[in-house]
Amino acid sequence: MGQTIDRGLVLKPLTMAIASLFVAASTWAQETSVAELSSISVTANPIVDSTRVDGFSTLTTRVTDKQIRDLGALSLPDALRMTPGVQVSLYDSVGNYSGNQGGSVYVRGMGTSRPGSEIKTYLDGLPVYMGLWNHPLMDLLPLNGIETIEINKGPQPLVSGNNFASVNLLTKTPTENGIHGDASAAVGSYGTHILQGNLFGRSDAVDFALAIGSADSDGYRPNGDADLKNALGKVTFRMNDVWSAGLSFLHVENKVGDPGDNRYLTTTAPVGPYQSNGVGRNDSATDMVMAFVTHQNEGWRGEFKVYSNRGKNDITQDANWGTFKSNFDMTGVRWREQFSPWQGGEVVAGIDYDAISGSMSGPHVGSAVGTPFAFGVAGTADVPTFRVTSPYLGINHKFNLGNNWVLQPSVGVRTYRSNIYASKTASNVGLSLIRDNLTVYANHSEGILYPGAETYSLTRALPMAFMANNGWDTLSPERNKHTEVGAKWDVTATTHLDISVFQDKVSDRYVWSGFTPFATSVWSNSYPDYKMRGAEATVRQEFGTDWVVFAGVTHLDPSVNNVPFAPNMAYSVGANGNIANFRVAFDAQHQTKMYSQTWDRSLTGDNDEVKAFTVANLRIAYPLPSLGKKGEVFVSANNLFNASYEYNAGYPMPGRNYRIGLSASF
Repeated sequence: MGQTIDRGLVLKPLTMAIASLFVAASTWAQETSVAELSSISVTANPIVDSTRVDGFSTLTTRVTDKQIRDLGALSLPDALRMTPGVQVSLYDSVGNYSGNQGGSVYVRGMGTSRPGSEIKTYLDGLPVYMGLWNHPLMDLLPLNGIETIEINKGPQPLVSGNNFASVNLLTKTPTENGIHGDASAAVGSYGTHILQGNLFGRSDAVDFALAIGSADSDGYRPNGDADLKNALGKVTFRMNDVWSAGLSFLHVENKVGDPGDNRYLTTTAPVGPYQSNGVGRNDSATDMVMAFVTHQNEGWRGEFKVYSNRGKNDITQDANWGTFKSNFDMTGVRWREQFSPWQGGEVVAGIDYDAISGSMSGPHVGSAVGTPFAFGVAGTADVPTFRVTSPYLGINHKFNLGNNWVLQPSVGVRTYRSNIYASKTASNVGLSLIRDNLTVYANHSEGILYPGAETYSLTRALPMAFMANNGWDTLSPERNKHTEVGAKWDVTATTHLDISVFQDKVSDRYVWSGFTPFATSVWSNSYPDYKMRGAEATVRQEFGTDWVVFAGVTHLDPSVNNVPFAPNMAYSVGANGNIANFRVAFDAQHQTKMYSQTWDRSLTGDNDEVKAFTVANLRIAYPLPSLGKKGEVFVSANNLFNASYEYNAGYPMPGRNYRIGLSASF
């Protein structure tokens, strides 16, 4: 299922859209007084916008477009690199090579397995990831056009299923009648060019949103270049005060290089399992279309969505895979209803359905599985369809205890049915004690993670390693029993504190017995149970209306010592404010040493360790009211103190580097 996309189709509308937005902004500015605009000054929260405890005692962290702007983020790892409880991996500052450690996010030690990640990524609640290998591809998730990123740091059966943690990107929706938009352009070190544009329209009956973006860079190191193009759009028709319907789309195409592990020579020859040769290339793309119907009135709201997502992830000259092409096809349904059948009570019910299939071609795929020494027999293979259906139901109720205290217990359940694997059930129990400025919550939830198409795909990609009857279709789903206790406290009107302790207990992790040329490997659930214990704390302090300071700390304590991207301690700080007429955004992080290289699902895998590091960034913007409410010129210094650091062993990140840009809106 190869995909050929004319890049000019993306570049031309992008250029025209940005040009038209600047022209419109200038015209609009002539009709709006500078005095009116200069009075608008909002200091955004640094790093994290907010946290929310829902009616089922589960915590969600929210990062908005304001934090994305201040962090200068072009990808999901960029946007979440400072978020407490989240770790990232990157090879360079622009582009994410394939779906492994070349670019990814990990939550409290989850999401590190490859193939088959414990974390799933979503766009407006619909899955967007590499279906064939069952893990996220960061470059398929552009940030332009995104209003909010929601991070769920544990399994939440009443939010999404078939994962141990999730990241959901919510697209922008116009809130003002008329036509308006914004655009930005930036250039930076290493030949970096960034263009982004948004156009919105709203009337009494219809609204639309369109976002187009482009980023390219030569990269910090040879073969570290990237060329990213994306477009995202949505149109909504309001049939009456209750019902709406609409369509949306996502189009992405990317070309990224792998600069290579600098501990090895650059060569076109393989350099050993899981090492990089510095010449690999990665092309990825996706085209997703969605249709939805929503309704909302007093006490009842719901939505029904269908989607189709087809994409690819092709690698060439890769040290391990040579030229290998993976195509995926994902279709599915989301139906969710939420209502209050009695005073103080709430019911949530819904059903998710996903079907994933695809095809592959590679240097060994032509061999029959179970053929020893069958190296170099190129070919293609179709991957069977993997289906999972999961209905869910949750109920909560608020009991008024007096003196402004409310007790809210909750219970929920999600059941799973697969066309290949055994049916499973996951429960959720929560209890919250709530007052005006304080919520104390406890939650115990179960996560179920089904083996996906990666189990069959790996046997075809490495047919010389697996037995013919290797057990890919007899595995059990993984299970995570997650427990969390925490508090969300507005200490004063300007001081906000969040604290939690948690434990994840993972069982039935599925693995294969390791690479061998003798066709003896099998799939099994033989990995020992393990636990991840930890704690998180954050504080946000507002100083008047001009300054906001944020600080966060995360402690992780796994029961096995080689969990990657799980440092024992990680700290992040941020400060946003105004100095004279300048808007300043500063952020910094420190983390202790950690293992890198994602957790291979073989029993013979190994990983490396990277040293502790501290890195800081600074962005300064000067408002330009004549260019609209969002008009500004800005400069940013990344890795402000020129630290030497890396997320992955052998992949040093860039030293101090800069960007300068201009934004406008109308």
